[in-house]
Amino acid sequence: MDFAWSPEQIELREQARQVAADAVKRFGRHNDSWINGFSKDFAKEMAALGWIGLTWPTEFGGQGRPPVDRLIIGEELITAGAPIAAMWFADRQMGPTLIAYGRDDQQAEFLPGMLSGDTTWCIGMSEPNAGSDLASLVTSARRDGDEWVINGQKIWTSFGDVADYIYLICRTSSDGPPHQGISEIIVPMDTPGIEVRPIKDMTTNQHFCEVFFTDVRVPLPNLVGVEGNAFKQTMRQLEHERGGIDRLVSNRALFRLACDRADTSDPRVRQEIARLESAYRIGRILVTREVLGQAPTGFSAATKCFCTEHEIEVAEFVARVYGADATVWNDVVHGLLYAPGYTIMGGTSNIMRNILGERVLGLPREPRA
Repeated sequence: MDFAWSPEQIELREQARQVAADAVKRFGRHNDSWINGFSKDFAKEMAALGWIGLTWPTEFGGQGRPPVDRLIIGEELITAGAPIAAMWFADRQMGPTLIAYGRDDQQAEFLPGMLSGDTTWCIGMSEPNAGSDLASLVTSARRDGDEWVINGQKIWTSFGDVADYIYLICRTSSDGPPHQGISEIIVPMDTPGIEVRPIKDMTTNQHFCEVFFTDVRVPLPNLVGVEGNAFKQTMRQLEHERGGIDRLVSNRALFRLACDRADTSDPRVRQEIARLESAYRIGRILVTREVLGQAPTGFSAATKCFCTEHEIEVAEFVARVYGADATVWNDVVHGLLYAPGYTIMGGTSNIMRNILGERVLGLPREPRA
């Protein structure tokens, strides 16, 4: 079995590395840059390179390139800290979702803006009482003539304050079990009745937002897919979100900085570096299986769990290497403080283990008392 990169892939990696280094020089380095590094200008540069929609079918404006090419580019950009957040959600999730479930007119309306880097999207999933358990969401959309009327609240909505559209997961019916009655609706963020409140966390990041909907009206045709039967669509979205390279390399730059600083004359330190590097390579294999479609359905939960827990271990190693300097505010410490969120965003590790046990391994649920 040959895991070597082809000459074309090696050349692509070098190109991505140079693009990333130039972006960092001009826009600064960002920890976890796929969610913290926001630059519309760089998004348009990515579009000019053809790196948005790289793997989308050519009939939808994409490049039709192999998924591994996107993995290579993403690995280099995020590792360097290049600001890709303005286009990442659309490229990773919203575009593929519209290609899979959207109507022709929706694809024609929304995909070009994604591909050009002109439009930024946010995702309205989590709610104050419905985080990892999305089936508990209560934000509602009811029909009123030829419009949906939306009421409710979303939270942890990254870039809600700067996005052009929110891809909203909401409830259009309360009949039946919790996962029934869920629909997906595209909502322009300048629609009357939307209030956005940015949340500034202890790391000084403020991409997270609360989004409130009060009698927000959008046309019925903004529904994506089948009304009341979008839970499978949402789960497919989460497959894209949980199994990608972004879940592995968020603090790769900090690891490299720590390796340069570490006392490698100590065999225990060398052993820890070797262990973390080995785990990184295992994580990359897991991600590669995901992007190639070789992993079992639902296995992205295991991939996310392994990769994000690896990132926590990396952060702990970096903190030990920096010692007292890890208490002085700088971009390294910023990344260390942000690290606990890796195992929460996109579903907590406990939820990932439940999904793996029930949906992949087929283990029975524990009976409720």
